[in-house]
Amino acid sequence: MIVKDEFLSKLRQFFALNLYEVKIWTALLSRGVSTAGELSDIGNVPRSRAYDILESLEKKGFVVMKLGKPIKYIAVEPKEVVERAKKLMWENAGESVKRLDELKGTDVLKELDLLHKQGIEFIEPTDLSGAIRGRHNIYSHLETMLKNAEKNVTIMTTSKGLLRKMDSLKPTFEKLKKKNVKIRIAVPITKENIDLLKDVSKFAEVRNSTKLNARFALIDGKELMFMVMHDDNVHPSYDIGIWVNTPYFASALESIFDLAWKDMQPAEKAVK
Repeated sequence: MIVKDEFLSKLRQFFALNLYEVKIWTALLSRGVSTAGELSDIGNVPRSRAYDILESLEKKGFVVMKLGKPIKYIAVEPKEVVERAKKLMWENAGESVKRLDELKGTDVLKELDLLHKQGIEFIEPTDLSGAIRGRHNIYSHLETMLKNAEKNVTIMTTSKGLLRKMDSLKPTFEKLKKKNVKIRIAVPITKENIDLLKDVSKFAEVRNSTKLNARFALIDGKELMFMVMHDDNVHPSYDIGIWVNTPYFASALESIFDLAWKDMQPAEKAVK
């Protein structure tokens, strides 16, 4: 049985399995019913690991152990596996969230905060920077930056970027509005985002950016996140954001942005 590495990689991603698990599982799917020894040979997995892997797959609902000797295993229908995997993921996620919620207000979290505060005291301002890989991680860090905003937020993004920000950060923007934080968003106004402008204008001032092409966020003139590539040219998993906490550079960039902002057309005029 020859299964392409790309296919195995997709299975690992979708079903949260390790490499040996997907090899044994696909081997069993190709046979329907088989022994651990046969599956280890077909999937090119060490025999010493085959039983452990099949036991793991059985617990997850991917296979059923057939009664009798020698012990054989039956493959569960893939559609049923999907439903079982979904249920298991929901259950695990719920338990993980519950544990994290229980952490709030405990001595453990207090000690972690104390360690962080002590560590920050020894950090040079120039060390408060980093490269963040992957759009999910970028948006998670951006959300943290936004939550800490006290005065103003300046964002320059792409047409698609505005759609993503409204999808994942809208509640955060609304909270900033209630805190009287001033939000400015510069974005190319196109057919794909024009319907969003009414909602965005409830918490931010939006202007049409037609000459500048950049992706960044400035928080209180002190903290900056900028993306190094256009989102049309990079896969979300490989998107990279550079985060710096330096008032010197951030305030300088904000001053430059202020000059460009004056020449940008307000969104309400751009859509007429």
